[in-house]
Amino acid sequence: MATYIHFKNPNSPEIEKLLGTLEKTPGICIFIDIINSTNIKYTSDLKQWGRKLNNTFNFISFLNDFPDNIVKGIGDELMLFIPDEALKNKSTYSDYFGLIEEIYATIDNLKNFPVEDTFLNCKVGIHYCTEVYNITFFEGYNDYYGQDIDLTARLMMKAKANRIVLTETLYQKILSDYNKYHKGQESECLKSISGKYIEDFKGVPKYTEIRVIDV
Repeated sequence: MATYIHFKNPNSPEIEKLLGTLEKTPGICIFIDIINSTNIKYTSDLKQWGRKLNNTFNFISFLNDFPDNIVKGIGDELMLFIPDEALKNKSTYSDYFGLIEEIYATIDNLKNFPVEDTFLNCKVGIHYCTEVYNITFFEGYNDYYGQDIDLTARLMMKAKANRIVLTETLYQKILSDYNKYHKGQESECLKSISGKYIEDFKGVPKYTEIRVIDV
C-alpha cells in the first residue's frame, strides 16, 4: 500500500526524513482513454452511452486480471500501474511481451467486433517506469508519483483511436521477454510496431523515443 504523505507543517523536517527513506517502484504504467465518450453524451441519452461505456470497460479483459492495479479514473480515462513483482506473479501473462499482446488483442477485438454500435474505441499510452514512488497525499488511497508517470500521461498526446503509443524503453523490455520466453512465436503485434520516433513533450527536459502500434 502507498506511503501516506501528510504533514501540516510546511517546513517539517520529518517529511524530508520520510521521503528520504522511500524506494522506487519499477513497473509499467498504462493510460487507457475511451474515444468519443464526451460527444456521445451530447448525442445520445444515458441508456445508450451508459450501455456502450459498460460494454467497453467490461471488454477490456486485462483489467479483470489487475483489479488492484487500477490506480485512478479521470472521466473515461484509466490509469494502471503494475509493479514488476505484481506482473511476475500473474498466471495468465507474467511478462511484458505477454501483456502487450493482450492489450493489442483487446484493441483489435474492440475495433473489429462484428456487431456495430456495441463498443467505443480506445487509445493507449504505455511506458516502463523506473522513476516512480508508491506514495499518496490522500489517506486510504493507493497512488504512484514520479517522472515516469507524468511521461506516460504525455504519451496520450500522440495516441488516437485504436493506437497504442509505447516508449522505446518498454519496447526493449518487450523484445527481451520475447527472446527469453517466446522465441519463434508468431506475433502480429510485434510486426505492427513502428520504427522509432523522437518526440519533445511539454515539461520533459529531454527528448523521448517512442513507437506506435496502429491496430
